[in-house]
Amino acid sequence: MDRRQILALLAGLAPIPLTSAARAAGDGARELRLGVVTAPNSLDPHFYQSPTNNQTLKQIFDPLVVENLEGRIRPWLAETWRPIDDVTWEFKLRPGIRFHDGTPLEPEDVAFSIARIPAVPNSPGSFIPFVRNIADVIVVDRTTFRFRSKTPNPFLDRDFTSVLILSRKIHANAATADFTSGRYAIGTGAFRYAGFTVGQQLDLVRNPDFWGAPTPWSRVRARFIADPGSRVAGLLAGDLDLIDAVPIQDVAHLAAGPGTAVFSAASATTAYLFPDSTRDQSPFVTDRQGAPLPRNPFRDPRVRRALSLAINRAGIVNQLLAGQGIPADQFAPPPAADRLPGRPPLPYDPAGAKRLLAEAGYPEGFGLTIHGPSGFFAGDSAVLQAIAQGLSRVGIETRVDTLPPATFFGRATNRDFSLFLTTYAATSSVDFLRQVVLTKDPDRGTGPFNRQLYSNPRLDENGLAALTEMEPSRRLSLTHAALTELESDLGIVPVFYPRFNWAGRRSHVTFEPGNPFGHTNALFAKPV
Repeated sequence: MDRRQILALLAGLAPIPLTSAARAAGDGARELRLGVVTAPNSLDPHFYQSPTNNQTLKQIFDPLVVENLEGRIRPWLAETWRPIDDVTWEFKLRPGIRFHDGTPLEPEDVAFSIARIPAVPNSPGSFIPFVRNIADVIVVDRTTFRFRSKTPNPFLDRDFTSVLILSRKIHANAATADFTSGRYAIGTGAFRYAGFTVGQQLDLVRNPDFWGAPTPWSRVRARFIADPGSRVAGLLAGDLDLIDAVPIQDVAHLAAGPGTAVFSAASATTAYLFPDSTRDQSPFVTDRQGAPLPRNPFRDPRVRRALSLAINRAGIVNQLLAGQGIPADQFAPPPAADRLPGRPPLPYDPAGAKRLLAEAGYPEGFGLTIHGPSGFFAGDSAVLQAIAQGLSRVGIETRVDTLPPATFFGRATNRDFSLFLTTYAATSSVDFLRQVVLTKDPDRGTGPFNRQLYSNPRLDENGLAALTEMEPSRRLSLTHAALTELESDLGIVPVFYPRFNWAGRRSHVTFEPGNPFGHTNALFAKPV
């Protein structure tokens, strides 16, 4: 961004007023002002299993355990946990934890939270896979309880990094709207709710009774600013202390600037394309003249492989994203210890793509609209344009349609698209399989993010077996078999693994990412 662009943006960016408490000298009060790229669509911690909602709500509510930056599981509400046998795990809560209104945390609240999740209506991405296998919660004493699962689950402790705990006494009759209004936004977290304007702003205040280390921030104001230039302008003007999703073109100069610093982390995230490979006809596929095609080309694995060969992943990462990522070699990202070993980056071969299209009966290609979110991750719209250009070069005449994230994900869930770009993040390959590509089955809790209803029986057989196999070497073998089948069938097309960047005022804040999911969380920020 040049000086004229910055000044133009500053003219339209209203300053954020400091609270009287933050202005007061000598009272130790500190306000943190965040510029965040995407807004949560709800403050109900059980409504939507998405990075945006999770990063916001983990400041107000807490899970039993958490993952650190390396993907290792660490104590949180639970101080210890252990498997007793293949279907029984014992957890022990830290003593003395209370919700923001003073209500004590008890084992029965864990049972309540598990029972509530399947009852939350209209979830665009449910937490059911994390709790569907729980058969019973057995209270041992006032801090100890045991999970009894229906089948063995080697990932049970990891599953509960995603489940935020509510109170049976406070939240028994709480609807999703009651959380978003603030009425029941009452957790055990380091911050208390202080105000929320949907799509615009969230205000939090320090929880003086937090069970963990006290936060240095007396107040946090998160402004949701989708436009990347406006976030950077707010930082440079001193109206924001920390921003996320730093525009790729601004990373270098913000890192070198005298008043700003950049904080980075590799991620456990994969950006991928999801083709509609199941319907006989698909809504955004046409012939070269714009007429709907009588058959869906993405049903043919050769077309899906041509799609993959047409993507210049190295060009996207090294040139478009200025090295802020890694070209994909498979669906699971590098932090997943159970990913396929020794895979080279997926190939770029436009000539091979054209041959495959001809073999599949599309020597002249076809027309396509590719969809994706705008303002969901750094460079998302530009990545879509680069993919579209690559597809057009091999004969798939492609136009791009980007949408605000809330609109995009709602329509993707409704199966409105033929091909779309999105992301998923996890530190386990099995979780990628369970959440995104195993056949969607609400009763079994698989495929909540399988928005194209992809289904592959061979993949299902191995993936489902891996979910219940307690012996590590057999589980790894089953996981690799499922990943290999996905790699061969290309039910999804991996593109790259993004790197996350935050920028802050050098004199005011430092930021140490606390997990591999790119969460912008005030707990990870420290005053200078």
